[in-house]
Amino acid sequence: MSNASTIVILTGAGISAESGVATFRAADGLWEGHRIEDVAAPEGFARNPALVHQFYNLRRGGLKTVQPNAAHEALARLQRDFPGEVVLITQNVDDLHERGGSSSVIHMHGELHKVRCTACTVVREWETDLDETMACEGCHTVGTLRPDIVWFGEVPYEMDTIESALTRAKLFVAIGTSGHVYPAAGFVRIAQMSGAVTVEVNNAETEVSFAFNKRMTGPATEQVPKLVDWMLSGKS
Repeated sequence: MSNASTIVILTGAGISAESGVATFRAADGLWEGHRIEDVAAPEGFARNPALVHQFYNLRRGGLKTVQPNAAHEALARLQRDFPGEVVLITQNVDDLHERGGSSSVIHMHGELHKVRCTACTVVREWETDLDETMACEGCHTVGTLRPDIVWFGEVPYEMDTIESALTRAKLFVAIGTSGHVYPAAGFVRIAQMSGAVTVEVNNAETEVSFAFNKRMTGPATEQVPKLVDWMLSGKS
């Protein structure tokens, strides 16, 4: 890895699961007993905003009970100490990367600690519970605040920035991602087409494992610190 190298890291639910963050989506496709279209789609929010707010209030409150783990901290060390560019992208909506010390994180699916007004589109930090009776501080409209989460059918955030980083990458690493959700599942192909070496870190084989040059099998808390040590060593 040269001083001018760009490393792109993508993290998914697996890295946060080791901190105790529930992945919510069960094998039967339900999220905490709810259909995905009821709690993670614009149509569900329109039908029953109270249910959606309750669902995300519980998730937001749950962040107070978890802490960043060794994998989060290792990636923060990489951002701090690597002489080139480290672009950290996460599919997760928690704040564990930031609390683990990362200075710059692209939350492509939004953040639990932010809300967005559907009337004026202003995004604000939000730490407490949210409900449909609250008014936007900007436009004063009642009932238009929603979690700033990218729901199914919506376009992930900062895709232009992400695709630009993938085309510059010399190394692309996917950590704890399922390979189910696009466009993130296609990032490995974009990186490879640009000449990057690709590495997957996961407990088990995923739907896109075949596309990676190298796989590291095991918990992120064990494998990511080892990978970061190698990236900072300067060895080929």
